[in-house]
Amino acid sequence: MSNEESVNKTEESVNKTEENVNKSESSAKNAAGNLISSILSLKEKNPKVFFGAIGGIVVLLIIIMASGGDSTPSVSGPAAKNVVVGQKYVLKSPNTYDKSSTIRLVAVPGTIAAYDDTEEDDRNGLCKHMPQGTPVTVTDLQDFSGKRNAFAKVQMLEGECQGKDGWVLSINLQ
Repeated sequence: MSNEESVNKTEESVNKTEENVNKSESSAKNAAGNLISSILSLKEKNPKVFFGAIGGIVVLLIIIMASGGDSTPSVSGPAAKNVVVGQKYVLKSPNTYDKSSTIRLVAVPGTIAAYDDTEEDDRNGLCKHMPQGTPVTVTDLQDFSGKRNAFAKVQMLEGECQGKDGWVLSINLQ
């Protein structure tokens, strides 16, 4: 095969490709033109159906835009269980996997300074940091910051703190 023959074949394939592109382009234009003409003829023949379809599309778009998505947050904290006064529970923090971590008991529910353990007595005071798994009984409940029963007053059932009480976050009761 000579160079002239290969050049001729290449030119022929380029010409065929250009023809195919032109045909595709013209067929797309024809399809769009046919669609527009059929829509306009529907407008002339049956205007109620035409404007009803446009209204339906508008209503559908409004519904899609107004729905917006799920209103619940994608990240939520541990769910507080329904704590009942008089029931027995154990202290367990849902925020840790460390078995040796302790749960802080405070004298007054919701006190901000309760978690400030800068004083020696706060860090080492008896019955202020209870180990997880300590059995307790709920004696009272307290709402806080718009959350129902956010704090629970508990009484220790075992150990050196048996009979002593303190307030704990309700999510720390299992």
